[in-house]
Amino acid sequence: MGQVKNQRSILSRLFGEKDQSVDLAHATKWLTYFILIGIIAGLGSVVFHYLCLLGSHYFMDMIAGYRPPAPAGEHHILEPTSTPFNRWLLLFLPAFGGIISGWLVYTFAPEAEGHGTDAAIDAYHRKGGMIRGRVPIIKTIASAITLTTGGSGGREGPIAQIGAGFGSFLATKLKLSDRERRIMMAAGIGAGVGSIFRAPLAGALFAAEVLYRDPEFESEVIIPAGISSVVAYCVFCLVFGWGSLFESWDFKFQNPLELGPYIVLALVLVATGVLYIKTFYGTIGVFERINIPNHIKPAIGGLLTGVIGFFLPHTLAFGYGYAQQAIFMTGNIGILFLLSLAIGKIFTTSFSIGSGGSGGVFGPSIVIGGAMGGVVGQIFHRIIPNVVTEPGAFVVVGMAGFFTAVSNTPISTIIFVSEMTNSYHLLLPSLLVCSIAYLASQKWTIFQRQVKNKINSQAHAGDFFIDILETIKVKDLMDHVKTVNTIPMDMPFLEFKKLFSETKQHYFPVMDSRDRLVGIFSSTDIRGVLFSPEIEHLVVMNDIGTSDIIVATPSDDLNTVLKLFTTKNIDSLPIVKDDDPGELIGMLNRREVISYYNQRVSNMKINAVK
Repeated sequence: MGQVKNQRSILSRLFGEKDQSVDLAHATKWLTYFILIGIIAGLGSVVFHYLCLLGSHYFMDMIAGYRPPAPAGEHHILEPTSTPFNRWLLLFLPAFGGIISGWLVYTFAPEAEGHGTDAAIDAYHRKGGMIRGRVPIIKTIASAITLTTGGSGGREGPIAQIGAGFGSFLATKLKLSDRERRIMMAAGIGAGVGSIFRAPLAGALFAAEVLYRDPEFESEVIIPAGISSVVAYCVFCLVFGWGSLFESWDFKFQNPLELGPYIVLALVLVATGVLYIKTFYGTIGVFERINIPNHIKPAIGGLLTGVIGFFLPHTLAFGYGYAQQAIFMTGNIGILFLLSLAIGKIFTTSFSIGSGGSGGVFGPSIVIGGAMGGVVGQIFHRIIPNVVTEPGAFVVVGMAGFFTAVSNTPISTIIFVSEMTNSYHLLLPSLLVCSIAYLASQKWTIFQRQVKNKINSQAHAGDFFIDILETIKVKDLMDHVKTVNTIPMDMPFLEFKKLFSETKQHYFPVMDSRDRLVGIFSSTDIRGVLFSPEIEHLVVMNDIGTSDIIVATPSDDLNTVLKLFTTKNIDSLPIVKDDDPGELIGMLNRREVISYYNQRVSNMKINAVK
């Protein structure tokens, strides 16, 4: 019930629910925004995919004769050339791409370096969803050059920034709030990722889950990202055809004994994931310490990538085709080949992206995880063939488990791999492996801009304070509402002066002849008369009290009460009946409210621990 109420609250704020009926005009406006974001993100995916296909043809194929296999869901748009394979040209090609990519990024948009998703996460939490308009353009071009000249990386980083950048741009042009800009930016992330990987549901969930290290979703993002992701997916598939990115056999989990090898797989993936993260950020640290111009660094990273590619060419570029072969166990897919693919890809990705090149980290994670899954699957298939009958299933589960281990996104990753491979019968082992991988690798993440949870996010600063205050009513504090001395409006000041000398009270309600509240004054207000004895005998207390009274009622929440305290910087507030603002119940002090709030929060923490 709490989740349903929360979702309704989100929809109400976003689409403008009023008096239990949806304002259709307001809802239509927001729906139009999300559809527009989806269209732009989908078109961005189309353009970026075309750039990658053309770049791979003219750089890797035509120059070096390098033609890595493609996954089943992708096809070449140009006929392969007859250029013979040349390792020496392949050695230097990534460095050439690094020079161009580095110059573009560090000249026009330095924040476009790296894997992109982290920049979008940082913009969500710390920059109000603001992304410069040029960033997606530079990111697209630079990433296409990096990846199609042999650099190892994924597509999700640049395409996430395309969608996020347009969402941010649209919100800025419409002069929307920071919160609305963040939602539109996140919708763009989901649309971009969901379309380029042909996984719209996972794209929406990923945009909501990747923001945090804890297993927590940004719930107000899911529906907008879902709308944009579906639209972007349709746009992309209208151009490149429908279906999943990978094809797989109809793998089925039918033997509980197979859970043992899957647990081993989870532990192997965690160890490999830690190696990937430490290598990736260790490479970044080394290149940050090198005292040379930044735009040269991607060229050095590209050269190191080329060195590995000279001996292990299958570790260059995207590598999705080798993951496809591993699923079907076709081609030169043995244990040593898969192991070299996984370890080599860790280093080529670290050199390509960690040096300042441009590309994503999700794509390589899919290949690395699939390769390690294939290694574990083949080993157990040889040892216990009656239990592990399909080592290709371990490839699919390995994809999900590895990215979970490095990204802290178990739920969206399970859906991602299921949609990308069309292997929904492996949800059970995927859930087991991803759960273990997540629990064992929470200390590490490839997305360093993730925050632990909403409490640690600047985007939600103050939200929980206000949420708790709004659940507490003044009637909950009635034992703290104090009865005070009231002052008749016609009381002479000299008479009050005697009363004042005998009390510690600071605020004094003024009452009329029917004992109804008509004014109030504080000890500060009487100073002018107190130090002017020549007029004391002329003043009655109604002259001192103000009729502009700020009051609260038992049904008011503490958020409202604290706002009333700050309106005129007062420390005590008259509490009157809900249906009669003239009937005084008593006075409530600011200190009592704060003390009650602190006690309430303390109790909540104790209960949470229990």
